[in-house]
Parts: sequence; C-alpha cells; structure tokens
Amino acid sequence: MDVKGGSDSLVPMLESLRGPLTGYCYRILGSSSEVDDAVQETMMRALRAIESYDPDRAALSTWVHKIATNVCLDMIRSAQRRALPWDLGPASNGNPDIGAPLPAARWVEPMADSRLIGTADPASVALRHETLRLAFITALQWLPPRQRAVLVLRDVLGFTAAEAAEVMETSVAAANSALQRARATLEQHRPRPADTPEPDDVTQRDLLERYVKAFQTHDVHELVAVLAHDARSGMPPFLWWLDGSAPIAAAVSMSDACADDRLVPGGRANGCWTLGQYRPDANGVLTPFALLVLELRDGRISEIVTFLGWGDRFAEFGLPERLEDRR
Repeated sequence: MDVKGGSDSLVPMLESLRGPLTGYCYRILGSSSEVDDAVQETMMRALRAIESYDPDRAALSTWVHKIATNVCLDMIRSAQRRALPWDLGPASNGNPDIGAPLPAARWVEPMADSRLIGTADPASVALRHETLRLAFITALQWLPPRQRAVLVLRDVLGFTAAEAAEVMETSVAAANSALQRARATLEQHRPRPADTPEPDDVTQRDLLERYVKAFQTHDVHELVAVLAHDARSGMPPFLWWLDGSAPIAAAVSMSDACADDRLVPGGRANGCWTLGQYRPDANGVLTPFALLVLELRDGRISEIVTFLGWGDRFAEFGLPERLEDRR
C-alpha cells in the first residue's frame, strides 16, 4: 500500500472499509441498532490515531478491525446474551398468554441485506448467506465475546491466524486455541439448515404469496400446507413462541387480532425474505405493525420471526410508511 501521500491518503481507504466493518460489528453485537454507533466510533478512533498507523506491521484492514474489535468488546462487556424466543424457553403451544415483553437488549435484531451485502456479486452473497442468518447470529451469542470475534475473523472474514492474533492483540497460539473452543461451542448450537433465498426463484415467490394469502384469509389448511411440519414462529420482544405447523396455523385462525392486517413483501434481511405487517389505525389507514423475517427449507416456510414495534425502521427494508388501500 502506498502511504507516501501521508495520512490524508489513507482516509478514502478507511472509508472503503465502512461496509465490511458494518458486517463485522453486526455479527459481534447481534444488534442492528448499535452497529452504526460501533462503526462510527471505530472510524473516529482510526482517524484520530491515523498518524500512528504502521503499514510495515499490519495491513490497514487488520489495524482497523483491531479498533472495531475493542469498540465492540467495550459495548458488550456487561450485556446479556441476545437470543430468539426458542433459545430462552419452551414453546407456548396451547397457552394464549404472551406474557410481558423483555427489554430490547435481550433480542438478536435483523439487519437489511442492503447494509450487510451492498452490491456484492451473487456468488459472494450465496457464500455469505449462512453467516448472515438470524440463526447464525444467535448461535454466535453463545460464545464469549473474544471467541466470537476470533471465529468471525477466521471463519467468516478469512483472516489468517497471524492477522487474527494481531487484531486480538494476542499470540497466534492463543488465537488458535480460542478459535478451536469457539468452533466446538458453535457446533453444539449449529443452526438448522435453510434454503438460500433466490430473488428470481418463482417457486420461492409463489410460496410467499401463498403464505400471505393464507394469513390474510385465515386459511388453516393452506397455512399447514406452506409451513414445514417443525416450523417455529416467535414474536420478540415476547418469550411466547409456537412450535409446529398445526399450532401456528391454529393460532392465526383463532385470533381476530390480525383480521384486517396486510402483509407486504420487503427487501431481504439477513439473507432471508421479509414481510411488512400493516394494521389499520383509527382512521382505517394501514400503518406498520411488525417486520417478519422468514426462512425456507425444502420448499416450505420453516421459521417466522415477527419483530413487533419495528415500524419506524420499515424504510430500511424497502417497505412503505403506510398503505392507503385496505382491500
């Protein structure tokens, strides 16, 4: 790398790392709402320390990821493990009481592909899909923060052992040891398999359309038909969740809370399909109610996470602020 122009020549290079840093910090934090703060703090610290950067010691990317790691570790030092409903307790099948909501800091949050992937080529997107899934981000939460960072650096971002050790400010042997422990723990919480979303896949789009229609018409038989037999459905910030296609279909059909709701396809999040759920207000205008993130497996919907109260972030997922037509 040419640094003869001084530190000013590094500023554009630093800015080009903003995208990769977003994905790195998100995987470490599990919170899309905290990522911007983490990346911005990283960039500010890097700019303040740019005069001390030594290209003979480490690549700029390695140096910046070291700063980002310290920022993220500081942010999660006293935080509880983020999770999804099925990680925190048994299914609520047959129990209509959804209980009290848990704090937002307890939940893994979705993040729009437009921020995580950008304009990456399709092959790269396919390779990264598995490490962007909500299930994978949740599995990472089982790891101690430093092990989480090492695993993401090595197994997701492809850093060498020496580069990871430099980022973590430790020896190669210690970094490798942490990586092995992280892999062993992650294997115990390996996510269930899921299909890679294909924007141009007619079959996948037809499946989503069938789900939307069945949801809006409370068609129990069709809901069971489009859901995997072991499908799961939860709605953070509540612990309440359902396990199995029959309980999910029954819950939709028996409740009139969603009678006038509409579902609208949105942009992808975490490499998954999304739907915006809209509910009529007092004037009959359909306004944002929840963001649904769906996973598919073997031609069925295998997982539905309904994030309540995400209306103020619908724009991130390409969803309109309101729907005028209730038909």
